[in-house]
Amino acid sequence: MNISPYFRNLRSAYYAELDDLTFDSEGVHILDKRLAQRRKEMEFLVHMLELSPEMVAVVFHKAFRFTELAVMDNLVSREPDEMPEWDNLAESLTLEPWTRELIQTVQKQPMGEWFLCVAAGLEYLYHLPEHPQSSGAEDAETDEEEDHEEQEARTRDEAGADWLAEQGFDRKE
Repeated sequence: MNISPYFRNLRSAYYAELDDLTFDSEGVHILDKRLAQRRKEMEFLVHMLELSPEMVAVVFHKAFRFTELAVMDNLVSREPDEMPEWDNLAESLTLEPWTRELIQTVQKQPMGEWFLCVAAGLEYLYHLPEHPQSSGAEDAETDEEEDHEEQEARTRDEAGADWLAEQGFDRKE
């Protein structure tokens, strides 16, 4: 399965958001309580659909049952400007009854149907194994991306060290 960079980045943020909601400061598991509270705040949260979809998408945690996995695999391979129509995607999943009002609230927003696709994709990824089996080509592609990112980080670090040295600071080497 190919996960787009968009969904790969959002997946991490989505997991972190759910993790933040799971336990209180004393370590008590309160995810369901916090999700119920968030669902009551949906009228406010809809204003964050586009800027922070992962913070709003948690409202739909446990909302979907995925019936056509190939459609979902295709969804999470897409970039944000390539989302399908919500009505088409909704045919590939089953919604829990408690989502009806939430979905209606979201659909009233200009980016509502786009967001519902993103939320379904994030929830789908949440239910996949953390490190799904991938082909060697995908591993090589990921390794190349990581190597490129490491090289860019080293270049930035070197440039920063050069600038600090020019300002009279000692190098940390």
